[in-house]
Amino acid sequence: MENRPSSPLDTSKTVCVDNMTGYFDQVGTSMDRIQSIAQSKKEDANERDIELNPLESVDSNNTIGNNAENAKDNMFGEDADMYFPEGGLKAYSVVFGSFMGLISGFGLLNTTGVFETYISEHQLKDVENSTVAWIFSIFLFITFLTSIFSGTYFDRHGVRGPVIVGALMTFAGLFAMGNCTKVWHFILSFSILAGLGNGITTSPLIGVVAHYFNRKRGFMSSLASTGGSIGGIVFPIMNRKLFESVGYTWTMRIFSFIVLGCYIVSVSLVKERLPHKESPGKNMGQKFMSYLTAFDIKGLKSKDFFFVCLGTAFAESAVLIMATYQASFARAHGFSISTAYLLISISHVGGMIGRWITGYLSDRIGRFNIMYITLSMAAVVAFVTLVPFGGHLPALYVFTVGWGFFTGSVFSLLPVCCAQISKTEDFGRRYGTMYFITAFGVLVCIPISGAIIGEGSLTGYRNMVIHAGVTIFASGCFYFTARTMRVGLKFFTKF
Repeated sequence: MENRPSSPLDTSKTVCVDNMTGYFDQVGTSMDRIQSIAQSKKEDANERDIELNPLESVDSNNTIGNNAENAKDNMFGEDADMYFPEGGLKAYSVVFGSFMGLISGFGLLNTTGVFETYISEHQLKDVENSTVAWIFSIFLFITFLTSIFSGTYFDRHGVRGPVIVGALMTFAGLFAMGNCTKVWHFILSFSILAGLGNGITTSPLIGVVAHYFNRKRGFMSSLASTGGSIGGIVFPIMNRKLFESVGYTWTMRIFSFIVLGCYIVSVSLVKERLPHKESPGKNMGQKFMSYLTAFDIKGLKSKDFFFVCLGTAFAESAVLIMATYQASFARAHGFSISTAYLLISISHVGGMIGRWITGYLSDRIGRFNIMYITLSMAAVVAFVTLVPFGGHLPALYVFTVGWGFFTGSVFSLLPVCCAQISKTEDFGRRYGTMYFITAFGVLVCIPISGAIIGEGSLTGYRNMVIHAGVTIFASGCFYFTARTMRVGLKFFTKF
C-alpha cells in the first residue's frame, strides 16, 4: 500500500450538519463501490489489512487497525490502480462548483437558528416552543435521512440530476416559506419540501469531488465543504439586515433566489468523471430494495460500534439543539436581534478553527481520545458560562467561541472514528446505519428542548442549556466507552 503523508486535513468533515461530508470524503464514490469491489477482491482486501501497533491491540474478532489514517488508506485501496487527475482546470472547477452548492446546502442547515428566532417572535408567537420545534426537527430529520440515499443515487445516475431537482425543491420551499403563517404551512414548505431538496443535493455535491482526487481527496473535500461554514457566517447577518429593511416575506424570497443562484453556478460546473454504477435488479421493486443495503443493523451487535452510534446521535443532537436555540436564548435575556444573529456567525467561525485544530491533533493523540476530550470540554464550557452567567454578554461570547471550537471535532472526526473500528467492506453500511439512528435522535431532541423551554422563561432556557450540556457529555462518555472496549483503561494509548 502506498504510504501517504499524514495531514490534519485528511480527517476533516464539515456540518452541522457538515455531517455527510465525511462519508463521501472517506468512502470515495459511496458505499456501492466499496461493497461491490470488496466482494470481488475480498482476499486481496484481507491481505491489505492494517498491521496493528502492539500498544493498540484489539479484539481478535475485529481485524482492523486502530489508526484512522491507515483506515482511510485501506478505504481507498480499491482505487489504487485507478487514474485520478489530482488537479487541473476541470477538477478545480468541480471543487468550486461543489463549494458553491454547499454554500446553499450546508449554509441552510447552519441558518435554522435564525428562522426559529424570527418566526417564534412573529408568525408563531402564540404557539408553544415545543410545537414550533417540530418544524426544525422534521427538517433536519428529512435532510439527514435523504442524504444517506442520495449518495447511492448519485453513484448510479450522476450528479446533475439530483442537484437540479434538489435545488428547485429547496428554492420552492424557501420561497413558499415567505407566505407561511401557521405551523403546518412551515412544515410543508420548509420541513418537507426544503428538507427533501437539501438532502438530495448535499451528498452528490460532496461525492463528485472524489471522482477527481484520491491522494488529495481529504483536502479538496474539506475545501469544498467550507462553503457550508461561509453560508453559516454570512446568511444570519444578511437575513437580519433584510428582515429590517424589506420585511420577512421579501427576505425569504431574496434568500431563496440567492440559494438558487449558488446552485445554478454549482450545476454548471460539477460533473462526474467515473462511469455510473449499474443499478442492481431489473424492476423497480428490486432497485428500491437495493437501497436498503445502505444499512448494517447486524453491526449493532458489535458493542464498540453500538456505543459509537449512541455517541454520534447524542453529539449531533446537542450541537443542533444549541444551533436552533442559541439566538432565542440571547433574545430571552434581553439582547438585541443583531447580537443574537451575530452569535450564530461567531459560533461557525469558532467551529471552522476547531475543526482544523482537532483534526490536526487527532493524528498525533488519537481520534477517539480527541473525541471524548473535546465533547467533555464542550459540556464544561456550557456549565461554567451559560448556566450561571447566561445573562451577561461576555459570557455569551465566551460560550459561543468555546462551544463552536470544541464541537468542531463533531464535524471532522465522526466518520474517521467509524472507519477506525470498521472493516473496509463494512464501512459504507455502518456509516449509513450510524446516521440512520442519528436522524431519529435529531427528530426528537429539538422538540424535547422546546418542551423544556416551555413558555420561554429564563429558567426554561437555562434548563435547555443543561439538557444540551448533559447530552454532549453523555456523547463523550459513549465514545470513551467504545475506546475502552478496544484498548482498556490506558489513557496514554493513541487510539
